[in-house]
Amino acid sequence: MLAIRDRIDAGYAAPLDLDSLATAAHLSPDHLIRTFARVFGETPHRYLQRRRVERAMFLLRTTDTPVTEICVQVGFTSLGSFTRTFRAIVGESPTAHRRRGPLPRSLGCFAMSWMRPSTATHPANSSISEKRDGAPNA
Repeated sequence: MLAIRDRIDAGYAAPLDLDSLATAAHLSPDHLIRTFARVFGETPHRYLQRRRVERAMFLLRTTDTPVTEICVQVGFTSLGSFTRTFRAIVGESPTAHRRRGPLPRSLGCFAMSWMRPSTATHPANSSISEKRDGAPNA
C-alpha cells in the first residue's frame, strides 16, 4: 500500500486512475479502495484530495498565483469543487487562507507538518487503526 500511496503522491495533479493503481497492486479496484482505507484511514480519492489541498495551502501562502490557477495546478478541474473541498478540509476558503500571510520562517519539514490538515478532523473511518510491524491493533 505504501507504493500505491507513493504513486498517488507523485502524480497528485493528474486524475486518479484506480484501474492502473489496482493493477499495480494486483488487486481489484474495489479491494484496493477497501485495503487502502483500512491501512491509511481514508480512501485513495480522499487521500488525493487532501494532498492536493495541502499543496494548494502552501502555494496560497507562498506565491501570488491566482486562486484559479492554483486550483488547476494542483489537479482540480473546477474552481467550485476546489473551493468546496478546500473549505471542508481546512475550515476556511482559499482566499481567507491566503490572507493569513506568508508562512513563518522555519525548517521546511516542520512547516509542512505544522500546516498539514489532520485526518482526525475529517476521518474517513475513525474505527480503523493501522497495524504496524506485526503489532496487534489496539
